[in-house]
Amino acid sequence: MTTPLAGITVLDFGQIYQGPYATFLMAKAGADVIKIEPPGGEPLRRRVIAQGGETTLPIAMLNANKRAVTLNLKSPRGRELLRQMVARADVLLENFSPGTMDKFGVGYEDLRKVNPRLVYASGTGFGLSGPDRDNLAMDFTIQAASGIMSVTGMPDGPPMKAGPTLVDFMGGIHLYAGVMTALFQRDRTGEGQLVEVAMQEAVYPTLASSYDYHLRTGKVPPRAGNRQAGMSQAPYNTFPTQDGWVAIHVVTEEHWANLLKAMGREELLQDPRFTNHAARAANVPATEAVVIEWTTAQTKAAVVAAAKRYKIPCAPVRDAVEVMNDPHMHSRGMLERIQHPALGEIVVPGSPLRLHGADRVPAIPSPALGQHNGEVYGGWLGLGAEEVAALKADGAI
Repeated sequence: MTTPLAGITVLDFGQIYQGPYATFLMAKAGADVIKIEPPGGEPLRRRVIAQGGETTLPIAMLNANKRAVTLNLKSPRGRELLRQMVARADVLLENFSPGTMDKFGVGYEDLRKVNPRLVYASGTGFGLSGPDRDNLAMDFTIQAASGIMSVTGMPDGPPMKAGPTLVDFMGGIHLYAGVMTALFQRDRTGEGQLVEVAMQEAVYPTLASSYDYHLRTGKVPPRAGNRQAGMSQAPYNTFPTQDGWVAIHVVTEEHWANLLKAMGREELLQDPRFTNHAARAANVPATEAVVIEWTTAQTKAAVVAAAKRYKIPCAPVRDAVEVMNDPHMHSRGMLERIQHPALGEIVVPGSPLRLHGADRVPAIPSPALGQHNGEVYGGWLGLGAEEVAALKADGAI
């Protein structure tokens, strides 16, 4: 196959979502990703095992196309085994708390002596330096600390988290970008480097409109529900239909004129309450009442079809089940149905990164804990069967 990262070997200490997503993108670009877990499994898998299960869909999604081994960093033999792997690897990625790998003597400064070409990637909540470095970080707490919660929710309600796990995945995307940039630099210099991504910093730009609101008004950006504080565009909201909801965002005056045509209300083009964005923003309840009168008489599909016909920015509000079965993403190969040995038929994503001319890597089910110990330690590192057995008996793997 022709894949961009063919020949690149990645040692993946990623856990939960942030690290595993970055290395998943690498695996789907053709890298040989070796997922390294403690003998009891990484935290996400460990919780499942403790409950008597084998795996979950998030584990299967984020660890497809990887090989899996177990390794005990608390064991001197385990740490030595890691150094042997580092000598042959291109990338090591981890998203432990700052200083965790250093504590075991296998941090960046230690491992660069083993392999100066190693790209060492560290994903954290707040970074490897600064006064907040050691603050415990989860997607939920970073959403709070980053300001995301402050602008999420209804105006008269409490701060809310965004529904999806946005921060972990934004961190993972930036980790992937950092590793790719460092590999590009290594081609020029021959040397690896330390790459770090703080989740708080990765999501900072997402509040661009809120920062702009403060710059223009001097006020703290408020929560505005589905609207955006200070935005002069209207309508901009979700609207009820007979069987669900649709999201409509009028960006240009042409969109508004087209929406009026779709609704059969072209006489409102001359209504002073709706003549331009500023007028509609000053009369949001009246503007939205006009739209609601139309949408509530239609099905969700009928509204979306009319919006498509008249070129109005609009989308159905779909649930997770609808999205998993989205014909568009399945037709593009972004979503695949595969048979998983533990879960049966599941839907897994491909990589959203499309490099035309490169082969797309088909999904390989995620591995069980330590599934490739023999293949990696025996085949890749070249250790004998007795030595691998001794490592297991010693608790090193």
